[in-house]
Amino acid sequence: MRRYHLDEVLGPVVLVVVAALLGTLVSISTQTYFTDTLVKVSIVVALYVFIGNSGVLSFGHVSFVALGAWTAGVLTVPPSEKPAIMPNLAGFLQHRHVDNVESLVLAALVGGIAAFLVGIPLMRLSGLAAGIATFAVLEITHNLLQYQERIGPGLNAFSSVPETTGLRQAAIGAVVCVVVAFLYARSRFGRLLRATREDDAAARAVGASVYRQRLAAFTVSGFLAGLAGGLYVHLLPVQVNSVYLDLTFITLAMLVVGGATSLFGAVVGALAVSALDSWLSVAENGTSLFGWHIDLPAGSAEIVVGILMAAVLILRPSGLTGGRELRLRGVPWRVFASRAQA
Repeated sequence: MRRYHLDEVLGPVVLVVVAALLGTLVSISTQTYFTDTLVKVSIVVALYVFIGNSGVLSFGHVSFVALGAWTAGVLTVPPSEKPAIMPNLAGFLQHRHVDNVESLVLAALVGGIAAFLVGIPLMRLSGLAAGIATFAVLEITHNLLQYQERIGPGLNAFSSVPETTGLRQAAIGAVVCVVVAFLYARSRFGRLLRATREDDAAARAVGASVYRQRLAAFTVSGFLAGLAGGLYVHLLPVQVNSVYLDLTFITLAMLVVGGATSLFGAVVGALAVSALDSWLSVAENGTSLFGWHIDLPAGSAEIVVGILMAAVLILRPSGLTGGRELRLRGVPWRVFASRAQA
């Protein structure tokens, strides 16, 4: 028999729902921060699926977020407005138009397919080589989207994209990512991948293919990253630098701070660092705290988040959650499922 600890998925889902409910209690302008946070939860969960389960660092996942954003953005701009916004767009894209939900599905598919194709050669690498190779993917994607105006707006920001990512859609997207990540982690593929993370040689000895398991995780994480990119472009005007180094740094910081090896840690890190980053960004324009006027210099948010990540790596390398999933003691959350006998 195989046991599913439903509290491991319930905790992250509850955090997402609570964040969405809190967002309904603030002003419309402040809701954008909550919505942006929930989209970042989706991105960080996508990172967790590969990095957390494989132990291999990837700097390239934001490239799949960018591809998802470009897919959803190009396909949802009204055809009548494309010539003005994207005059050099390829002919087969000029008259294509899809609705919001379809654009998110296509964004996820593009992210997953791109991750699969990129992963075929890259998943044979480990350690520093894998990190550098995935960073190269980010650079290639960035330059492709920046200069190839036949597939998007190039250096210009997306405009006329329907702003359909509100609190509800962002929360639903985050819950979908959390559930998919949980099901993958508890599947045979997820367990085998974690086995290769803990002891590569022992995993190979029992017949586990490190390459195939990493490729599967890389594809699933690319799928979720593409979905997050679709949500992102429907939230605010996106340009190529919006899905580049800054987003790579902040999402990796969220994963590290929360705890890279647990789904609960990914969500906790995303929510905690987003809250801190949002408040620091506001403080850079002047704010009050307990009667004190605070006016931080520009760039303080990046500096503080960097210091926080370094401190966590030094003092608590496993993150705020210790790299452990949430377990609710005394509550019968375990559900049994039959497993076919070999």
